[in-house]
Amino acid sequence: MVLLLSLKPHTTPDLAVPAPSAGASAPSGSVAGTRTVTGESTQTRYGPVQVRITLKDGRLTDVTALSYPQQNPRDQQINGYAIPRLRSETLSAQSADIDTVSGATYTSEGYRQSLQSALDSASR
Repeated sequence: MVLLLSLKPHTTPDLAVPAPSAGASAPSGSVAGTRTVTGESTQTRYGPVQVRITLKDGRLTDVTALSYPQQNPRDQQINGYAIPRLRSETLSAQSADIDTVSGATYTSEGYRQSLQSALDSASR
């Protein structure tokens, strides 16, 4: 098992956090310099995945998984360890260029897609 977790899958192309554009205004309800953006819900084989990001001065400061598969004990077990790892990797990478969590391929892909949509929305 440890050996499997140490293997890294092929990575996706760089998906960097967009820098705030000069004329962009923060969404209503946000503090100056801080923006919270919700990504699109991505349907996976096991259920929807959706994330919300918080950016402060163009830097990712928080990522919250709003929805992810958790309908049965196996989903809860898998995503109980996958979601915190995906969050940690996102904050370290400051982008959607994160590794797939072994055993949570579908959740990882849905997480990346929702994350990228949030980052894209934040750059508008």
